[in-house]
Parts: sequence; structure tokens; C-alpha cells
Amino acid sequence: MATLAPRIGVRSDQWFYVGMAVLFAVIAFGGFIPTYWAKLATGSFTGNPVMHVHGLFFFSWTMLYFTQTLLVATRRVPLHRSLGLLGIALVSGMAFTVVLASINEIKVADAIGMGDAARRFVVVPLLALPLFTGFFALAIANVRRPEMHKRLMILTMIPLMHAAIARVFMLLFAPPGAVGPPPVMVAVPPGFAALALLAIPMVHDWRRLGHVPRVYVIGAALILAYTLLLVPVGNSAPWMSFAHSVESLAG
Repeated sequence: MATLAPRIGVRSDQWFYVGMAVLFAVIAFGGFIPTYWAKLATGSFTGNPVMHVHGLFFFSWTMLYFTQTLLVATRRVPLHRSLGLLGIALVSGMAFTVVLASINEIKVADAIGMGDAARRFVVVPLLALPLFTGFFALAIANVRRPEMHKRLMILTMIPLMHAAIARVFMLLFAPPGAVGPPPVMVAVPPGFAALALLAIPMVHDWRRLGHVPRVYVIGAALILAYTLLLVPVGNSAPWMSFAHSVESLAG
């Protein structure tokens, strides 16, 4: 019995990460039902084709994350490691399409005279990009340290939930007839909601280990800083200059 208890703890911990992956998938897919999936099903989605590519990469990543946690929980670790290369490819594509989607948002807003509002608002995805890719790079660097790797992967997923949660906030609280990009401030409450998801694995580890791992504390501080910086950075002159530079990549 002395050797059985730790094994049960490890197995339960592995399935906890599967549960987190399911939660992330529900948020990612559910949050985009009104603005993407429902419109796609009815043929009323009128966005640029690049948005389909953008969505394909991000939703594929969400499903890959679920698959990876399931493979570990069912003891198929070699396949899990093999799929790591696919994860690197997906993240590379995601980073590229974040930039393309941001440029598209600016171009669309420019057509209705709201280009500057879009240039301010793209601070949300473009500032999240180094946060997400940074966590992922650290996760890959710690692939031989499973305890650190899996926690860094949780941190990688948290910023990705921001957009899906924001869609729900906009559906519930946007004024009737609102058009064009919203002010950057509206992205702050969904950012806090996404950060709150980190409380789940933090409490899990506190109950399991008796303390909250430092990587979660540091990660939470970075995500909090990102959320708090959105408004001052997005409304600054240097950011507007940077947004124009990003826009110019499309010619």
C-alpha cells in the first residue's frame, strides 16, 4: 500500500490536466459560437479568408493540447513526444496568423473610418503574442522536466482564452448597434477572467503539494502585467507608430 498511494496521486494529477484541456476547449469553441461558428454554419460569415486560417491554427492547437494531455494520462508518452514537433509547427503558424489577422482588422476598420481605433485595439493580440510564445518556448526548453513542462503549458493556454472570453463579454455588454473595434479598455475585464482560470491549477497544486509552484506565481504576475498594460500601451504614441509599421507589412 505504501507504493500504491503515490501512483494514485500521479494518475489523478495526469487526469486533472486532461480536465483542464477540456475546459480550455469548451471556452475556446464556445466563446466563438456567436461570432464565428454560428455564422459559418449559416453562411453569413463575411470575414477575410485569413480569418479562417487564423481560426484553423488556433482551434487545431486547442485540440492538440487536449490530445497531448490525454496521451500522457493513458501512458502513451512516446506518441506525446512525437507530436511535440506538430505543436511547434502550429505555434509558428499561430504567431504568423496573429499578425495577419491584426493587419486585416486594421484594414477593415480603415474602410469605415475607424482605423486608429483598430490600431489601438490590436495591442490585445500583438502584446499577447510574446507572452504566449514565451511560455511555450520555456515549456519546450523544459520538456525533460515534466512537472515544469506541464505547468508552463497551462500558462501557455491562459492568454489564448482571452479572445474567446472577450467574445462572451461583448455579446453580453456591447451597446446595441455598436460597430468597429471597441476601446482597449473593454479587453481588460476578459483578461482578468482568463487570469482567474489559473486559480484552478494553483489550488490543485496547493492541495496536492502543500504550496503553489513558483512558476505559477511568476506566470500569473506576467499575465496580470500584460492585462494592466493594455490600456496605457495601446493608447500611447509609440504603440500607434508600431501598429502602423505592422500594417505596412501588407504593403
